[in-house]
Amino acid sequence: MRLGDAPIGAAFLALAVAVLWHIRDFPPAPGQPYGPALFPGLIAAGLALASVLLMVSAWRPGVQTSEGQAAGGEGDVRAEAPRWLPFITTVGALVGYVALVDRLGFIITAFLMLCSQFAAYRVRPALIVPVAAVSTLLVHAAFYKLLRVPLPWGLLSGWTW
Repeated sequence: MRLGDAPIGAAFLALAVAVLWHIRDFPPAPGQPYGPALFPGLIAAGLALASVLLMVSAWRPGVQTSEGQAAGGEGDVRAEAPRWLPFITTVGALVGYVALVDRLGFIITAFLMLCSQFAAYRVRPALIVPVAAVSTLLVHAAFYKLLRVPLPWGLLSGWTW
């Protein structure tokens, strides 16, 4: 049992509830089917779900020991990545996004950012490229088409739609 994850999950759940409580008074946008509370509400709901899952996983017996090794997992053949690698790649991806998005464009930059993050967090290699591509295109479509937020095209400026 990883008791350290339960209080963290409870704290994030409290944050999600506080956000949901706060946005209930946001005024609706005139002439829009959705208002300014939509995206904070979706994010808070996702945070609440992830928090509950984190708390449930903390209380499941025998999942992991306090050292992070699987219980009875003597024969684990996966190479252990350094624990700081995901943090460094997250910071590097954010800095790289800011530095490259205007030159490369959102689609290329976001795709590379997601690929680096998925690799750092040890996503199965066969899933990295397809999931990063689909996620990038969905986010781009949501912002560019639905919300009408202009995103930089960069190298793909001749291919705009």
